[in-house]
Amino acid sequence: MNADPSHHAQMFLQAAAAARLAARVLAKSPAAARNAALSAAAAALEAGAAEILAANERDLAAATGSSAFQDRLRLTPERVTAMAAGLREVAALPDPLDRVLAEWTRPNGLKISRVPQPIGVIGMIYESRPNVGADAAALALKSGNALLLRGGSESFYSSQAIGNCIAKGLDAAGLPRACVQMAPSTDRAYVAAMLKAAGLIDLLIPRGGKTLVERVLSEARVPVLAHGEGLNHTYVHAGAELEMARSIIANAKMRRTSVCGATEVLLLDEVIAETFLPPIVTDLEALGCAFRADEGAQRILPSLPAAGEKDFDTEWLDATLSIKLVKNLDAALAHIAAHGSDHTDAIITQDAAAAEIFLARIASAVGLWNASTQFCDGGEFGFGGEIGIATGKLHARGPVGLEQLTTFRYTVRGHGQVRP
Repeated sequence: MNADPSHHAQMFLQAAAAARLAARVLAKSPAAARNAALSAAAAALEAGAAEILAANERDLAAATGSSAFQDRLRLTPERVTAMAAGLREVAALPDPLDRVLAEWTRPNGLKISRVPQPIGVIGMIYESRPNVGADAAALALKSGNALLLRGGSESFYSSQAIGNCIAKGLDAAGLPRACVQMAPSTDRAYVAAMLKAAGLIDLLIPRGGKTLVERVLSEARVPVLAHGEGLNHTYVHAGAELEMARSIIANAKMRRTSVCGATEVLLLDEVIAETFLPPIVTDLEALGCAFRADEGAQRILPSLPAAGEKDFDTEWLDATLSIKLVKNLDAALAHIAAHGSDHTDAIITQDAAAAEIFLARIASAVGLWNASTQFCDGGEFGFGGEIGIATGKLHARGPVGLEQLTTFRYTVRGHGQVRP
């Protein structure tokens, strides 16, 4: 690959120019064409499973990192099948563009409508999980947006193989291949060009670790919809039922430790800690979990390792759980406000009043009552997938699906009105 930064910047400029032209075609395309592209791409993923898995093995052979990192990178026949199913699920959803968001008539007879439209060209920089490229392509195509994808260098060959299948779907539907483009290089100059692409990219979405997101937020010259860090809490309130708490926490922490919806911190009311903490820890130990505990938890279970200064500010993305005892609901909320990432937080309780206070007062994009934090997922929300989890305050929050990848405009219909 050419190491000249200007060469990679030029490659990006060519891709972005093609994407802008493709976005105009896609925005005007009928839903049937977009759905056909997704269905054909799903079939191509299934037909090309062997090639995708071989490419993934090539990535895995060169990869280093934790078991959680390897899990994020690894594709299996089941995960390829799930990618194809995800494309078909998005194709089956209602067209996000063919609707009226609001409509009203003014006293002067003007009829005003608010209608959706695609954002335009979306750039996405993501790490590790190659299936993210397929999810993002499905949502972008369905919502009428062109997409420029730059996966991590660790998943380059997997991403290229997936991108080839998406291209086959576009061909089959008669849509431009430039609607979805994978970066042809792992060179960082391509990323630098994406960050500076004002006027070429309408929205940039970083999906990966804290370092990636911080770099994009600090250097981007285009609007950013950040996929935030998942420093998620599950709070077991004094009104919780023990067996429910055990089941939810085991799932929230250990179902998949590498996903951003995994619980990283367990908060437990002091009044029930002696009864609740030992069985919860026993359950998690049996599943291979390690712990970082505050002094209150250590008094009950002295064998628990002590939590360090930064452990309650750490997104583990691995089989490690931080544990803290709290006095009450207010203390739990204060801890989440001080240490959380506004991603996903849950309360376990049979006390409906306490649950409603918790849900009303957390600032998180997603709050749950008596459910696992791992439900923070576009597929679980009925979105057919997600392009990321947004934790900012503007435009979109939580799982970003079809609706969140559109903006809107107004149409005004009159019959000769002039303004006085």
